[in-house]
Amino acid sequence: MKKRTFSGIVHLFAAAVFMLTLFTGCSKDDGKTLYLFNWTYYTPDSVIKQFEEEFGVKVKVDSYASNEEMYAKLKAGATGYDIVIPSQDYVSIMIKEGMLKEIDHTKLTNKGNISNLVLAKATYDPEMRYSVPYFMGAAGIAVNKDKVSNYSRNWSIFADQKLNQRMSMLDDMREVLGDALISLGYSVNTTNDSELSAAVELINKSWKPNLVKFDAEGFGKSFASGDFWVVQGYAEAVFGEVPESDWGKIDFFIPEEGGPMYIDSMCILKNSKHPDLAMEFINFIHRPEIYAQFLDQFGFPAGVNPSAAQYMQKKAHYSVEELANCEIKEDLAENLAKYSTLWEQIRFEE
Repeated sequence: MKKRTFSGIVHLFAAAVFMLTLFTGCSKDDGKTLYLFNWTYYTPDSVIKQFEEEFGVKVKVDSYASNEEMYAKLKAGATGYDIVIPSQDYVSIMIKEGMLKEIDHTKLTNKGNISNLVLAKATYDPEMRYSVPYFMGAAGIAVNKDKVSNYSRNWSIFADQKLNQRMSMLDDMREVLGDALISLGYSVNTTNDSELSAAVELINKSWKPNLVKFDAEGFGKSFASGDFWVVQGYAEAVFGEVPESDWGKIDFFIPEEGGPMYIDSMCILKNSKHPDLAMEFINFIHRPEIYAQFLDQFGFPAGVNPSAAQYMQKKAHYSVEELANCEIKEDLAENLAKYSTLWEQIRFEE
């Protein structure tokens, strides 16, 4: 569903300038249309429809596949959007750059449904001054139990030589480096050169030789086809490709030692023309019975809004408790280039 990969801001900025000519949805403002800029397929159509019917409005949705794409388009001058849903590092960036409007807590009557756990993890905005958590999750490991037995339920599974050329990890530097850092007892946000070097050595010497490839696009399909027996990835991408009748053959888990995690949050852009309607939408999402529809769509746990659990019709693919030792990926600022250089070494050096 979502790609969380690093790509060149320069190239995305150029593409965003071109895309500006395609955005015409806000050319005529009737005051009854909310413009949502969101990850692809991240808000169920049923939820959009219910909001439209209850409030007598329309919701127009533009989508993006990465935080970088979203940010580049906004920085290139795209206007008209009311709500955007960035991940934690980009929330931090956008707060610092004055791109977000403060949340009106008098209109956030459902804020009591938002868990203390997610607010404790949201160190970039723990009081929800500029952002309201939408979902908190993490990539994990999916194992085909028909093909694999007697395996370690932690990141060391990728060092298992008997699984050579039957595994993949995400093509995502923060995820893979973060897994290695956590395995070594370090923070996923470290900028310490010796710690990062140790993580690179672990990946290159122990994990990479056993991988078919780094894959952020097709790992779910490859797992479903039986080509890959073990994959690092997002639960919704794996279970979305496997027939529900075969879900019992999947062991999906987030290692006990934790790993990198993300918090996507609803934010109102500073230049929003419909901030009151935007607040209605954010508050609507956190009605437990509405939020449960979102969770059921993707098999997510109710970590952000625990009250929604009682309304869920489907079992989540992993538990909230598995996120306890996970650490959010923070904005690395100028140190992002350091990570990018190390990732290029991992990806392309023999």
